Order: sequence, then structure tokens, then C-alpha cells
Amino acid sequence: MTEARHSNCADHIENAVLDPTTISNVNSVFTNSTKSPVLSSGKSASLGIAILSIAFIIGFPGNAFIIWTILTRIKKRTVTCLFILHLAIADIIVILTAPFFLLLLGIGRWIFGDIVCKLCHYISCLSMYASIFLIMFMSMDRFLAVAKPFTSQKMRTKPVVRGIIASIWVLASLLATTMFFYRSVIGIAGRPQCIPYHNSPKHMVFQYTFETLTGFIIPFTIIVSCYIYIGLRLRTAKFQTKQKTSHLVIMIIVIFALFWLPYQVVNMLQVSGEIFASQNLTIAALKARPNVTALAFFSSSANPILYVFAGGNFIRSAGVGFMAKLFEGTASETSSFRKISQVFRQKSHTESVELEKCLEKAEPSNNMVSNQIY
Repeated sequence: MTEARHSNCADHIENAVLDPTTISNVNSVFTNSTKSPVLSSGKSASLGIAILSIAFIIGFPGNAFIIWTILTRIKKRTVTCLFILHLAIADIIVILTAPFFLLLLGIGRWIFGDIVCKLCHYISCLSMYASIFLIMFMSMDRFLAVAKPFTSQKMRTKPVVRGIIASIWVLASLLATTMFFYRSVIGIAGRPQCIPYHNSPKHMVFQYTFETLTGFIIPFTIIVSCYIYIGLRLRTAKFQTKQKTSHLVIMIIVIFALFWLPYQVVNMLQVSGEIFASQNLTIAALKARPNVTALAFFSSSANPILYVFAGGNFIRSAGVGFMAKLFEGTASETSSFRKISQVFRQKSHTESVELEKCLEKAEPSNNMVSNQIY
């Protein structure tokens, strides 16, 4: 049974109509295409090695520094600070898979066996889900601080936050299990390759659609809705508050979207190609996948660079502690959200009281008028 599956997948790979110059072995890091060849040519392998090397050189020490800063330099960790900590953990675990793929690109074959093949891609998918869910809850935390400040204050306890973060990791772990079913080591041209395969086109459509819905569309709909509400709320408030950390979180969201949106679009292109039997869409998706895969991998290295730019003003005064200064601002920023919301509530309450007084004064006048009429 397994041999039949592998043979079917190999036939798909051999029959794929692709321009060899567009096939990059970086595709083997995240790609979910059953038709994507992973055997490398000289230029594509060199490009893949360069991309993965840069991502590893920036991403590993950068995310390790974030984790070290939050764990050792910040005594009172805010909710945002904890989310950023786990976001760095999600990034660093996927960066740790880079050496496996660097060796694959270097020698042109997968030598680590089927279990490690599945595990490396499972970690990549786990990181994607954990990152987007952490970002989603950061947005929801700010939404609650504005819309329901008292509820937010009750929920911002360590047990609740730890429970939310633990639930995020459990959910991400479950959703990423598709990689164990749709990834395997298959021999191609006498070389073992760690590539995806599906029993039928329906499995491919299910995997990509499920991944895009749960890993991008649904979370980002929630994120955008939260920030639209916050933006409309703050727009009517006459406050001049410094919200550096709020801007930082928004930039984290924007960068994640920029890196992952093209990847998800390619997934949907390939699904559309299968549903509408369009070879052009399928080929376009397969040709674009190496580039969007490289962007997705770089998303795990982008946040440390972002924090350096955001905390640039603190570098001279705080030295290596500049990032701690940046993250410490999350407490005052959230309290300012609550103050704005409380002012709105007080204003609304005052207006209601004044309206009731006006109505009470109007009642005697109405009674006098009615008496005169009758």
C-alpha cells in the first residue's frame, strides 16, 4: 500500500511541467506541493544555502537574545511581554531546523530518515500556527483593554495568561499534525528526498484549504477586526498618548502578514488549479512557491531586526538592556488603553444622567400643557 502511494507521488513529480531555473531547494523547508521536485541544480542549491544561512545567522542569535532578555532582565513581565517571549520561542525552534535543510541542499539527498523528515516539517507548521495565534491573542488583549477594561483587568492574571499560552501551544501542536500524514521520504532518481505526497487530489485540496483557513484567514480576520475597533475608538478620543509598544505589535502583525500572505495565496492557487482543472494555475503556484517559501522562512528572523529598530533610542542609554527598556513600556501602554476606555464610559454615564434630568424637567411642562388643553 505504501509503495503504491510513493510510486504515485513519484509519477506526479516526474510529470510536473516546470522551469528548472525556478526550482529552489528552499522549497523543501515548507512546501506542500506533491508535484515539486526537490532535486537541486547548482544555482538553486547555492541560493537556498545562502538564504537559509542568512536566516540562521540572524534568527538564532536574535531570538535567543530576546528570550534571554525577557527571562533575565525583566522582573515584571506584562502580558504582551509573555506573548513576545513565546513568539521568539516559536521562531527559534523553526530556525533550529535550518542545519538539516542546509545539509540537504549541500549533498542533494535526505539522509536523516522518515521520522526526522516528518518532525522537521511538523516543527515548521507548529511554529506558523503558534506565531499567528500568539499575535491574535495580543490583538485580543488590546481589544479587551479598550472595549472591556474591567474584564481585561480580571483576566490579566498569571494563571489565566499561562493557561491561554499553554492552550495556544496545544492547539498549534494538534493542527500541525497534518505534516505527519502528508510528508514522507521518497526515492527520486536514486536519491531519498523528504517531500509531501497525497493519496488523491482531494487530500491536497483539504490540506491546503485547512491550513490557509486555520493558519491565516480566520486568525487575521479576528486581528483586523480588533484593530479596526481600537482604531475607531481611539480616533474619537482626544488623547496624546505615547504608544510605542502598540506600534511595535502592529508592526509584528504587518511583517507576519507580508511574509506569510504570498505563501497562503500560492496554496490557494494550487487548490484552484485542481478544482478548476487549470494547469496554468498549478504551474504558476509551483513556480512561485520557492520564492514565497523563502519569505516564510525569513519571518522567523524578522522580529529581532524589528525590535532593534524599535528600540534604537535605548541602545545608547541602556546598552544590551535596550530591549528590556522597549518591552517594559507594555505595562504603561495597556494602562493608557484602559484609561481611555474608562473616560469613554464615564462620559457616556454623564450624558445619560444629564438626559434623565432633562426628561424629568420636561415632564412637569408637558403636564401643564395637557391640563390647559383639557
